Amino acid sequence: MLGKTYDSQVCSIARALEVIGERWSLLIIRDAVFGGSTRYNDFQRSLGVATNILKTRLNGFVEAGIMVRHKYSEQPDLYEYLLTDKGRALAPALVALTEWGDEWATDGEPPILYTHSVCGAGITQQTVCAHCGRVHDPNEIQAKIGPGMPPERIPQKS
Repeated sequence: MLGKTYDSQVCSIARALEVIGERWSLLIIRDAVFGGSTRYNDFQRSLGVATNILKTRLNGFVEAGIMVRHKYSEQPDLYEYLLTDKGRALAPALVALTEWGDEWATDGEPPILYTHSVCGAGITQQTVCAHCGRVHDPNEIQAKIGPGMPPERIPQKS
């Protein structure tokens, strides 16, 4: 969806940006995941996004498998955009971005709180080590080459 592609990047962040990295994309997904928006007019009313941009984003989400387009009226033909499992799986990323925004991009109290619908307790997104548990210090996180890295992209040791 981005005007620029990241073909030279071998990185899952770059791949994700290709699909959801445009300015309005995460807000549309936010409204679908947490606001229950499904219809074109719901998104338009909530966000005030230009109609051509909204149409392009929704079509892109359908093409990427993040949403499915479902006809809910025949007279006239009207459609809703329903999240797939792939789309709903973006919820933790949205919570993490919200937490970052609450900490670093807001002067006051958080405008939105996420809670568990079953018990009502607060929801947070955490980085967890499979061995040690929660990682509090981002300096303790390192990136290593994974099995999906093409061999020609792996730096040779001298």
